[in-house]
Amino acid sequence: MRLFIDSDACPVKEEVIKVAVRHGLPVIMIGNRWLRGFDHPLIEQVVAAEGLDQADDRIVERIEAGDIVITGDVPLAARCLAKGARGIDHRGKIFDEGSIGMAKAVRDLMTHLRDTGQIEGGGPGGYQKQDRSRFLDGLERLVQTVKKTQ
Repeated sequence: MRLFIDSDACPVKEEVIKVAVRHGLPVIMIGNRWLRGFDHPLIEQVVAAEGLDQADDRIVERIEAGDIVITGDVPLAARCLAKGARGIDHRGKIFDEGSIGMAKAVRDLMTHLRDTGQIEGGGPGGYQKQDRSRFLDGLERLVQTVKKTQ
């Protein structure tokens, strides 16, 4: 099991690393730029080419069944699930076969409503302390679940 971080906009990189160290799991951070301060034997950083979905494509190329992706990108999560991986967003929401369809539908609906001017703005509110706590709890539970199935 490896933990993949969609790293460019991930607010929980340090939390992922704490869980990874506790379980001895490798972490692969993939984004469009190098991030300082993440030098650890369990961490590999991959800088993808600039461009739309380049980092996502690199994650999908490398992820395997039994791995976990940390991302707020619903289409990326769906692509990883299709390869047998599991997923979780930055607020602790687990992506699995039972939830990804609804997550994609809600995302598409909100995009449509914004594009047609029926709503303004969008996206979740600011990141809160309780979001971080839910994420840590969710990731720990997900790691435990995947370990049991391996």
